[in-house]
Amino acid sequence: MTHSTIQVQAQGRVGWITLHRPRQLNALNDALMDELGAALRAFDADPGIGAIVITGSDKAFAAGADIEAMADWTFMDVTAGQFITRNWEAIRSVRKPVIAAVAGYAMGGGCELALACDVIVAAESARFALPEIKLAMLPGAGGTQRLPRAIGKAKAMDMCLSARMLDAQEADRYGLVSRVVPDAGLLEQTQALAAQIASYSLPALVAIKESVNRAWESPLSEGILFERRALYGRFASHDAHEGMHAFLDKRTPAFEHR
Repeated sequence: MTHSTIQVQAQGRVGWITLHRPRQLNALNDALMDELGAALRAFDADPGIGAIVITGSDKAFAAGADIEAMADWTFMDVTAGQFITRNWEAIRSVRKPVIAAVAGYAMGGGCELALACDVIVAAESARFALPEIKLAMLPGAGGTQRLPRAIGKAKAMDMCLSARMLDAQEADRYGLVSRVVPDAGLLEQTQALAAQIASYSLPALVAIKESVNRAWESPLSEGILFERRALYGRFASHDAHEGMHAFLDKRTPAFEHR
């Protein structure tokens, strides 16, 4: 499939999607989000892929939404066109683990895209901000919802109301990112992490992702119930029995992703 705003490749069981609008610092427009959604769905449906990575360039993961494209839109334009809802939220339906490898700027929609991923690996050069207030706008691609869940209300309010920018180390302390690595090692270390994740049983990965997301979005009692049912379901899995017997036999399990 030909893409104009992203680059797609597979490395073993890891699917890589690289945002590629270099002149615009990977600003997110409809064309890019359509292609990103299609690539995510294709990797999600591919039995040979166990984890997906989204990355950008050294300068920018994504500098935000494409302001030039939306500057003259009206309320009816965004309502009738289902702005954001139509294509930005494709990532929510992906069942496999999605990792953001972030270097440089992750601003506005770029920060929100990273927040929608399951794991964020940040290079030391990474910078995160939701500066929409400077345009008399608000973070509307999940920023006001996912950010408080990730770092708490007080820090999320600070970032959203003041447009405060976090460097990688601050983002790590806040709990916004999963780990920080040197810039030179970002892609290599992300590939190693993604390959490790993808080597495990895919149905178990899906069950864990669903359970953690349920914890994020539900009361504890409902989350525990969901987790327990997911655990019981593992006993119907070939891979779970293979994993336990391999442990007892002191050998490496041979998962069949079923």
